[in-house]
Amino acid sequence: MARLILASNNAHKISELKAMLAMLHIELTVVPLNELDSNIPEIVENGKTFEENATIKVQTIAKVAPNDYILADDSGLSVDALAGQPGVYSARYAGDHDDEANIDKVLTKLSGEKNRTAHFNSVLVLIDNHGRRLVANGQVDGQITTACRGNNGFGYDPIFFVPQFDKTFAELTAEEKNHVSHRGLALKSLGQQLPDWLKG
Repeated sequence: MARLILASNNAHKISELKAMLAMLHIELTVVPLNELDSNIPEIVENGKTFEENATIKVQTIAKVAPNDYILADDSGLSVDALAGQPGVYSARYAGDHDDEANIDKVLTKLSGEKNRTAHFNSVLVLIDNHGRRLVANGQVDGQITTACRGNNGFGYDPIFFVPQFDKTFAELTAEEKNHVSHRGLALKSLGQQLPDWLKG
């Protein structure tokens, strides 16, 4: 059975992907990065967009797994009043993967700002062993709160308010969030395109 290497070791992403493939009756064995035998080269995410960063990830992994399908995602928060920041720098906006510091930086920069509209974006890039690419996008629109709310999720979830639920992402259950999340929407888009793409 063909392998689909997920350029991540995130157990949540892996289970989501497996569930989608099963629903589509697509027989691909999902393999997380940490199960590859090869030495994984360093992934340098120096792209200017989410799509560029996701493409860098799949192309880097393709060097050690040239015969497999490879899937990667890149995602982040873009705040309109901050000219789209933190964007591709979401995970390291105030340092390296420090959720609390990142949130504090956004809230400080938005202090006194009336326009608090923001967007969570996710871009998935899939390549095959011939270098063909399939790109899928997901976007959720919301607003930045003035203080943290909720204990679920991670990253900017406690300050990202979703009007349709009247809650922040961190106040939603995992099931509710998956239903409306940017990654969930990107995965749904990928699933719609995947059967035809695989035939091609």
